[in-house]
Amino acid sequence: MWQEEDNKLKKSFTFKDFKEAFRFMTEVAYTVDEMDHHPYWTNMYNKVEFELNTHDAGDVVTDKDRKLAAAIDEIFEKKG
Repeated sequence: MWQEEDNKLKKSFTFKDFKEAFRFMTEVAYTVDEMDHHPYWTNMYNKVEFELNTHDAGDVVTDKDRKLAAAIDEIFEKKG
């Protein structure tokens, strides 16, 4: 479940290994590009963490972030 704190939507995803995490990140990258979003995300081995907010709206959470969060969840569910 996404958590909203500090004007950001935050969530972590854990995978079996780095390759699975990287595949997930690659698929998310296409969606991010299509949505013209610029999320902050990190990867450490099998863990991918996101912090979403909209920079041009003053670094607050907007519908754009919620739509991306839903799309990320959908990608993750397809991988599982």
